[in-house]
Amino acid sequence: MFIKKMYCISPQNTYNNEIFEEGTEIHTESQFWAKEPRYKSMVPLNLLRRMSKSVRMGVGTAMPLINEFDDIEGVIIGSANGSIKKSISFLNQIVEYNEGTLTPTDFVQSTSNSIAGTLALMGKITGYNNTHVNNGIAFESALLDALLLFDEGQVKRLIIGGVEEISQANYNIDVLRGMFKKETVSSDNLLSSGTEGTVSGEGAAMFVVDACKSNDSIAEIVDVDQICFPDKNEIVDKIRSFLDRNNLVPDDIDALFLGYNGDARTDFYYDYIQKQIFQQQSVFVYKNLVADFYTVSSFAVWLAANLFSGKSLPEETMIKKSGKKINKILIYNHYEGTQHGFILMSAP
Repeated sequence: MFIKKMYCISPQNTYNNEIFEEGTEIHTESQFWAKEPRYKSMVPLNLLRRMSKSVRMGVGTAMPLINEFDDIEGVIIGSANGSIKKSISFLNQIVEYNEGTLTPTDFVQSTSNSIAGTLALMGKITGYNNTHVNNGIAFESALLDALLLFDEGQVKRLIIGGVEEISQANYNIDVLRGMFKKETVSSDNLLSSGTEGTVSGEGAAMFVVDACKSNDSIAEIVDVDQICFPDKNEIVDKIRSFLDRNNLVPDDIDALFLGYNGDARTDFYYDYIQKQIFQQQSVFVYKNLVADFYTVSSFAVWLAANLFSGKSLPEETMIKKSGKKINKILIYNHYEGTQHGFILMSAP
């Protein structure tokens, strides 16, 4: 599966790739909010004002791609929460109006598949349409779905992506269960904080992917895998088997993109696989730029693809340099230490 073009909205200036020229922005708040572009040129105002934030970000990253490529045959989205604010608003209306006449907009956009559905309607894409909502491996599941479609020869070009918005209601619940830091930590000190919890982020990344390589392919997504509720030794075994089925050994991997998020309770997984398997590879990080959310691995794929395309990543992303030319990348991310995803990428 080959990436042809992509767009990204994140808490950094990524939409028009300013991050590679202007550098990164330091965040000091407990929630890293996405920097959204101006949508007026791509979405009619009467539609825009009804959209939830996740739908806006999905449309903002996907519609420029859909408008450029008129042969997209399907849409696959990973989004654990989808339009969660609209869902909560709709549930509140049920109580407020005593199950009477409710606002249809909140109902229509209250489901996770509203992003994929909106893209299909706006882009007139009548083919395959699916949304994966399985929390921290939602984007990995979307990639697996696309790989299976390509293997079956059902499609030649898809648009895939990961989208997540910050919901204040969900954030408050996650604070109570200890997911986020109690103290204020700036993004440049997040990974070295040594305390429990992380910070909350949001964003969207969309990719046009082809079944076959072309002259303008940016990167290849070779394979994807996932495992839930493992111990650290099971993760090592999973990575070894993942590489083995792709006829690779650990030394074939040139760089790792690891999901360090500053949570002292769970970052040890990343340390352990480096100690056990990957001692010589370059190591990149990314959650110090955009914080943590369910589909943050889509941002990691966007970063890795830009690295393959020749861009120099911000120095804040590199924590270890091997000197090897980077041709193969393994992205490893987990969510709360329970759901672990692996994405293997290669230069086209």
